[in-house]
Amino acid sequence: MHTLPPCPKCGSTYTYLDGAFCVCPECAHEWARGEETAGEEQLPLVRDAHGNVLQDGDSVTVVKDLRVRGSSAVVKMGTKVRNIRLVEGDHDIDCRIDGIGAMQLKSEFVKKA
Repeated sequence: MHTLPPCPKCGSTYTYLDGAFCVCPECAHEWARGEETAGEEQLPLVRDAHGNVLQDGDSVTVVKDLRVRGSSAVVKMGTKVRNIRLVEGDHDIDCRIDGIGAMQLKSEFVKKA
């Protein structure tokens, strides 16, 4: 008897085969056999203003002046941001900017450096 992998989404061990796909009866997640990600969810591709794919640890440059909410500070065009981290959500870049601090940016306002 073959042992099926647990569900990569919820971890349930009650998975079953449905044709070429594995199915989880608890969360209804379907995946092709062999595509398990060991519990690690993958983020969708994040692209900069010019269409380049961004990854964790990249350096980017801001392409337009950005006002900082709740402050009179402005992130000027051309500001280089090092060691970005990709996160889920509308503001998909988590970073630290010298002189301003930790903040989140939208990928459409940066270009890969």
